[in-house]
Amino acid sequence: MTHGWSALGGLTMVDWEDELERWLKPFLDRLGHKTRQRMCPLYVAGLIGPGDRKSVQPMAERLATGNYDQLHHFIADGVWDATPLESELLNQADRLVGGKDAVLVIDDTAMPKKGERSVGVAAQYASALGKTANCQTLVSLTLARGEVPVMIALRLFLPESWTNDTPRLKRVGVPVEYRTPRSKPEIALAEIDRAMAAGVRFGCVLADAGYGLSAPFRQGLTTRGLAWAVGIPRHLKVYPVGVQLIWPITKVRGRPRKRHVPDILSIAAEDMLASAKWKTVSWRNGTKGRLKARFAAIRVRTADGPPQRIWDKGQQHLPGDEAWLIGEQRASGEKKYYLANLPAATNLRTLAATIKARWICEQAHQQLKEELGLDHFEGRSWQGLHRHALMTMIAYAFLQHRRLAQARRKKKNQRTSASAKLAGGTPRHRRSHSATAISAMPILQKTNT
Repeated sequence: MTHGWSALGGLTMVDWEDELERWLKPFLDRLGHKTRQRMCPLYVAGLIGPGDRKSVQPMAERLATGNYDQLHHFIADGVWDATPLESELLNQADRLVGGKDAVLVIDDTAMPKKGERSVGVAAQYASALGKTANCQTLVSLTLARGEVPVMIALRLFLPESWTNDTPRLKRVGVPVEYRTPRSKPEIALAEIDRAMAAGVRFGCVLADAGYGLSAPFRQGLTTRGLAWAVGIPRHLKVYPVGVQLIWPITKVRGRPRKRHVPDILSIAAEDMLASAKWKTVSWRNGTKGRLKARFAAIRVRTADGPPQRIWDKGQQHLPGDEAWLIGEQRASGEKKYYLANLPAATNLRTLAATIKARWICEQAHQQLKEELGLDHFEGRSWQGLHRHALMTMIAYAFLQHRRLAQARRKKKNQRTSASAKLAGGTPRHRRSHSATAISAMPILQKTNT
């Protein structure tokens, strides 16, 4: 396991705590209260610092502050509103990686948990484990640009076993507005609205098939004027792009039909692409060279219009919006399918690169857990879990701030060195300390995804 300590190159806390406090100032200003302003940097420093466990007690012991009670109160019981800090995180994330070429990745991450008293814990599918397990599931939003991700939202999904049990919800302090059942796509759309309201800039929303199969989710993105590219199951129905709505021919004695029907039935995505041209496409460099796979893409109409009975085929969804249907065949032979509302003129390589940009959130999930202890919180309450998750996101954003600053210094030094060589001489000054400053976080490995 790689810990946050190595992410800071083994530096002692005194080497970076001043920088952390300066970077946290906008957050601390929003906290207001002096004790909270003192506890927040301590908690974030504890998450970044060394040690296997990033729960309150071991962090307090490592920090040698004797502040366990205050740290615990700050994260679990203190009466303060996390909304201003969540808003500041959105501001800082946009400043770090926001822009038209940024992507917003929607996903969820599961945290295995024993017992049944911690908020949201239930037997549910955990994608990280590839099976159903007793766990908590957090819907996540990751803003990323240039392969640098910043997590901007983590919101707990509550299964039916929780939303159907009001006393249980009250016991762990779930706010009234979160007690009604909400699907993961509904949670994601609410968090997207929050990010958009804060002015976070991004060009395209990406999501896996767990979200992409939801027509209301895709339609919600479209009505918000957003570009999107999402995974879908192979059996999801689509229409040929040229589908026409016609008046059905009725029997002489039959009642006249009042609604149009499509002149061709919808078919499964995998069948639609069965006769398409597949082409090998490379989209970026990985750890073992250029990443490539075979792709095919055709224009289709989604089958997510209003439901209607069509001839003797039962009820089917009418044609919806035009979109790209994309297929990917990996080296293993596995096939994946996607829908995207990107412009009709978009080329295959751009479609492939956009779809594959989603990998960045998996790296972020892994680092939040392994580096910063996202899944180490030992409390049971809604408030405590979300505050801990918020602190891990703030810590992660700080590390990415350091990483980007180090990259800028390296680039500046390379330009200076190149200029000196062009001038025909060698620089007389000694190498500055900043030129060898350690990166905030190891450069993300370009995995073969």
